[in-house]
Amino acid sequence: MQSYDGVSLTESQNRNIREEAFHNEWAESLDAANVPVDAAWTAATCPEHRWIRERLGELRGKRILDLGCGAGEGAVWFAKQGAEVVACDLSPKFLELVQALASVHSTTLVTHVADADSIGLDADSFDIVYAGNLLHHVDIARTLDQIYYVLKPGGILVSWDPLKHNPLIKIYRRMATEVRTIDEHPLSVAQLSEFRKRFSNVQYDCFWFCTLWIFMRFFLIERVHPSKERYWKKIIHEHERLTPIFNRLDRVDRWLFRKVPYLKRFGWTIAVYAVKAG
Repeated sequence: MQSYDGVSLTESQNRNIREEAFHNEWAESLDAANVPVDAAWTAATCPEHRWIRERLGELRGKRILDLGCGAGEGAVWFAKQGAEVVACDLSPKFLELVQALASVHSTTLVTHVADADSIGLDADSFDIVYAGNLLHHVDIARTLDQIYYVLKPGGILVSWDPLKHNPLIKIYRRMATEVRTIDEHPLSVAQLSEFRKRFSNVQYDCFWFCTLWIFMRFFLIERVHPSKERYWKKIIHEHERLTPIFNRLDRVDRWLFRKVPYLKRFGWTIAVYAVKAG
């Protein structure tokens, strides 16, 4: 157990301190005017969000918690669809950015500072919880318990995160030290059991297998070092030029995953849909 200002802290608390500092610094480097809200949910290079959109359906009037909201691409997009949104993050600086982003898009939402494993919101109070790129930063079991608690009976959890199995992505992560935190732990397919323990109707899909050529192209041809620029943001900002090659390679991915489902674990990301039993 380590200490902070002379007070003994648990490893979870130390992790949260590191994560908050990292994300506060990242937030201060961003301009709300340049955060690509609409592209993040419609671009070809955002297959996770397109998969999630298909399953959520109409959002108007729904109460949605964006847990670990980051820059707010999810929270603001949900608000633009007419949802009542609470954007939650442990980084106060990110929440300031989210409010500025909501203003840019002429919409409103509520912000809430909290750790994912101790949300501090009412039980049975949300129709949807969205956890985008979050679970690999946190204690998954504790966070899923918190999500279950705040969801209404029949409420929906949707999430997406990186997977751990692909050896090329493991090399990429070792190189991308400046844009990742030391506490990240990409998910394994086996961790779907944590969802199934708590939720019903658990569905998932995986993305980015042959399409990972785009990442290799960034590094090998365009000479963009993964520790200098976040590839997972670059694919959104530059989606127009990347869409033709992504679509061609994604058709191959879809075919391969149908023929050999085991290959899904070697994708870059996994998206999950789950329902709290009513």
